[in-house]
Amino acid sequence: MEEVFSQIETLSKIEKRAAMATLVATRGTAPKKEGAKMWVGDNGHIMGSVTIGGCVDARVIEESEAALNANAPRCFSISLGEEDAWEGGFTCAGTIDVMIEPVNLTGSEDPLVNLYRTVRGEVEKGKCAVVVTLLASPSSKLLVFEDGRQSGTLGASELDRAAQPVALELIQKRASRTVALDSNQSFSKVFFEVHGPTPTLVVFGAGHVSMPLVSLAKALGLRTVVVDGRPRFATRERFPDADELLIGIPSEIARTLAYTSSTFVVLAAHDYKYDIPVLKAVLNTGASYIGMLSSKRRGEAILRFLSESGVDAAALERVRVPTGLDIGAATAGEIALSILAEAVAVKASRPGTPLRERE
Repeated sequence: MEEVFSQIETLSKIEKRAAMATLVATRGTAPKKEGAKMWVGDNGHIMGSVTIGGCVDARVIEESEAALNANAPRCFSISLGEEDAWEGGFTCAGTIDVMIEPVNLTGSEDPLVNLYRTVRGEVEKGKCAVVVTLLASPSSKLLVFEDGRQSGTLGASELDRAAQPVALELIQKRASRTVALDSNQSFSKVFFEVHGPTPTLVVFGAGHVSMPLVSLAKALGLRTVVVDGRPRFATRERFPDADELLIGIPSEIARTLAYTSSTFVVLAAHDYKYDIPVLKAVLNTGASYIGMLSSKRRGEAILRFLSESGVDAAALERVRVPTGLDIGAATAGEIALSILAEAVAVKASRPGTPLRERE
């Protein structure tokens, strides 16, 4: 969702006003996730998309122009038949819900712009925040911070209270969606828009598994950092997809990095003198996933050594060793896939079982 902030800044240089269209719900398989945005400027500039183009975006433009003319937000639904769905990037017929809000881009008093600037400040500090909107009255907004604090209101205290646990759960899943909240024995549709820093994968050890691990993580949209003390291993030729290559003593580098709820850490050096000091540095951080490439026996020995060294048992329980899900991985690429699958599952608090077994 970080592109929202840059879109506001870019548009403010060329438009005085714009309509912000947000995809708030989908029923059917859609090419965009809830939270996707399209901007329609007063002077005709268009940025972003809620689908992949076609008739849906044309309708969004039409509704955006109407919202700008009326200077009032609006929500609408589009139902698509099979042919229209295919044109819009859906694999089957379905319905999407879109919310449109006029935004004043030139002044400093627009509440929506100021709200997103507050969110941006949280993201820049490595934290998440959720913009909560009452769809029946889009100007009614609540901001829920990662630590549970709230700002603003949905217009009713019971709705504000009901929104907080949902927002915190969606932060863990890093997913935006519309939820029906119970208020005085009636349900109100509320859109939760989750913002947070780009997920980051930090790999300690530039070995053969680390190469496909970094490439696959990059394909998933993660920022990637590789740490190693050996310059001949941590090279751009071996890691063309790494955002950062940090060469030096891994444990010292580990203590300089920032770890948030969006950070995955994988120890892939397979070397005691690397793994133990790095684990001591990262165990008590806010990283959402800590995995170690190792045999079960070796992993147990390392954890036992750390326990005897005084490391807290709760901290040691965070270490996934051997790292990865049991998918029968044999090659470096398959091992990398199993590691990332487990990391995503842990962050989302999911068990990693087959979807067909999900209730």
